[in-house]
Amino acid sequence: MKITDILKTSTILVHENIDGKQSALSLMISTLSKSGQILDPDEVTRVVWERENIMSTGIGKGFALPHGKTNTVPETVGCFLTLAKPIDFEALDSMPVNIIFMLIGRENTVGTHLRLLSRISRLMNNDTFRLEIANAQTSEEIMALFEREEANIP
Repeated sequence: MKITDILKTSTILVHENIDGKQSALSLMISTLSKSGQILDPDEVTRVVWERENIMSTGIGKGFALPHGKTNTVPETVGCFLTLAKPIDFEALDSMPVNIIFMLIGRENTVGTHLRLLSRISRLMNNDTFRLEIANAQTSEEIMALFEREEANIP
């Protein structure tokens, strides 16, 4: 499964003005809910925060990858957010975050979930790609960047 299989331009938010981690996660869950991809936003909020409370999903280099698993989603879904200004996400490197990818999967698709987390992390660890994403002006531009990069991954 590719990132572009789960990400839609309607769930890519660009240069949003957000004041903190809670606001960012709430906006992303609300966006997934409005798109019809999640059936129970309260349950998605619970699983995302449950995972976040174990350890921050702020991976580093200005990137966070909040995620969770729940059977209240019909299939694996994603929401992508770039920020107008970085926010504190309690990242592992203590640096603020300006790019966030939320991944919500079903409880019985652990393998797919882990492969997608790995694929997203690998792409976002590329400094050039991350800069291109941060500078993108539209959701279509971000989707095209993911499509280009995924064409190079076996």
